[in-house]
Amino acid sequence: MPTNKYSAGIILLIVGVIILLGKIGVFSVLGAIFWPLLVLIPGVLLQVLYFGRVVPAVTLVPGGMLVVYALLFIICNIFGWESLRILWPLFFFGVAAGLYEYYMFGSAVPRVIFRVSVGLAAASLLVLVIMLMWSWGIYLVAAALIAAGAWMMFGKRKRW
Repeated sequence: MPTNKYSAGIILLIVGVIILLGKIGVFSVLGAIFWPLLVLIPGVLLQVLYFGRVVPAVTLVPGGMLVVYALLFIICNIFGWESLRILWPLFFFGVAAGLYEYYMFGSAVPRVIFRVSVGLAAASLLVLVIMLMWSWGIYLVAAALIAAGAWMMFGKRKRW
């Protein structure tokens, strides 16, 4: 009987500590930081299940998408959600990554899947570069143009 009383005491102690930590706000802070794991874990699990030969290759598409989206959400958690106004093209890149995985590891997958994945990845990265240029990269373009103009005006000239 003393063992049951001891076990019940430990369970009550753990439940009390969990309730107290919840009321203090520890879980809300941890949830705000680590919630992208709820997206990452199913994505990785789908891939593990495929490589374990439990599910068909088509499950690599949502698996790849979820992994890319979880990484995007982690970046937004770290650098702030306003960075999503620049990084939104990575949502399309997630689809491209999932399709590429499906093409690479699936059997008898049509080549058009590869073309679509590469085209979608290239388009999303191009839009991402444009978004980066639009936000802060325009200053680099302006500086490069000023330097090129100054070099053309004041640089050594070759005589023909």
